Amino acid sequence: MLDILTSQLLDPFRIGLIFFLLMTALRTRAAMGMAAPLAMGVVFIAILLTITTAATQPGSMPEKIGLGIVANLVILAVLLAGWTVWERSRRQG
Repeated sequence: MLDILTSQLLDPFRIGLIFFLLMTALRTRAAMGMAAPLAMGVVFIAILLTITTAATQPGSMPEKIGLGIVANLVILAVLLAGWTVWERSRRQG
């Protein structure tokens, strides 16, 4: 289980999808807010990538989707922390 989570956390395609999900959410936050689009995107990406790469990883489909959601949330948390630091440094400078 830990090997699946590690491979998902280091997947550059997953990281890119989460990055552009965040960029899209930031651009549309005035109309839609941030929480709902990010939550739906995290779940969508986890399901999409699990279905397309299901044969390459051991384990059951619900387990892989659950681990994908966890991995996506960790990646999103790191990206949100980076964005927050970026915004604070722009305001102070």
